[in-house]
Amino acid sequence: MTIETSLTRLLGLSAPIVQAPIGGLTNPRLAAAVSNAGGLGMLAIGFRTVEDIRENLRATKALTSRPFGVNLIIDEPQEERLAVALEDGGVKLVSFFWGDPARYLPAVHAAGALASLTTGSAAEAKQAVDDGVDIIVAQGWEAGGHVWGEVSTLALVPAVVDGVGSGVPVIAAGGITDGRGLAAALALGAGGGWMGTRFVAAEETGAHPDYLARLLVARETDTFHSSLFDIGWPDAPHRTLRNATIEAWLAAGRPPSGQRPGEGDILAHRADGSEIVRYQSISVRDSVSGNVADLSLWAGQGAGLVHDVLPAGEIVRRVTAQAEAVLAALAKP
Repeated sequence: MTIETSLTRLLGLSAPIVQAPIGGLTNPRLAAAVSNAGGLGMLAIGFRTVEDIRENLRATKALTSRPFGVNLIIDEPQEERLAVALEDGGVKLVSFFWGDPARYLPAVHAAGALASLTTGSAAEAKQAVDDGVDIIVAQGWEAGGHVWGEVSTLALVPAVVDGVGSGVPVIAAGGITDGRGLAAALALGAGGGWMGTRFVAAEETGAHPDYLARLLVARETDTFHSSLFDIGWPDAPHRTLRNATIEAWLAAGRPPSGQRPGEGDILAHRADGSEIVRYQSISVRDSVSGNVADLSLWAGQGAGLVHDVLPAGEIVRRVTAQAEAVLAALAKP
């Protein structure tokens, strides 16, 4: 069977899978590989320079003729980055996160693109649709990386689906790492799954080997929701793998910023020699050297189902095939 949904029809996909914009791990090879396999690849551009954005867009379009998208974090002005992303018409979806996207929507639609917003409640989702957002991402608390809401995926997705009505595709995010999770999301009324943690372990991400080693042996209980890794992005709750930084902070009684154990410690360096300190918000690529294990290792509660590193296209194909098999089995009398 082929999985066709409101989301796949709207975006021109053959698989109801969106690769979450996993910060600094997104890159043209990853986005293009996901798109070429029938899903929607995404580039995170919210913290990139204009020159970087142009280079990443050119490289992605050189690798795929399929739809792909970009993500903007909107707790700061993003007009310039958005204009660059839209200037040549190659972006199919602009996904917004961490704020109200209303002022950006006219530019997105004028360029012929679609807009999505990551939400944490049905009320927020309905308001976004009333403002003109085309697609809703319902992000459950299980999600890795930065987490907007406090409701689980299982409870949130059907509430959002009911709240926005049948004409608006909803993408389920949080804890979806295999075809069973994707099938469950579709059963809840979603038009697709938004997958981040599974794609951290894609060959194309360039995630640091120590990060991957921790992820591949993690259990579903090995993540931690906090606002601890706040240097560079304060007051932003997130979910990471538990590590010595977290355990030392807990043992110290959860002290506030400025009083935390090891604050100011230089743990690692980027390829250009710049320092990375404890409690910094960073995506740990393979170009980082140093004590990677104690940095912000983003991961959701679905980490316990991630056991291998695969090409991104193969991840899309395996997850889709498993979801198809689950749905076919459920349809049998």
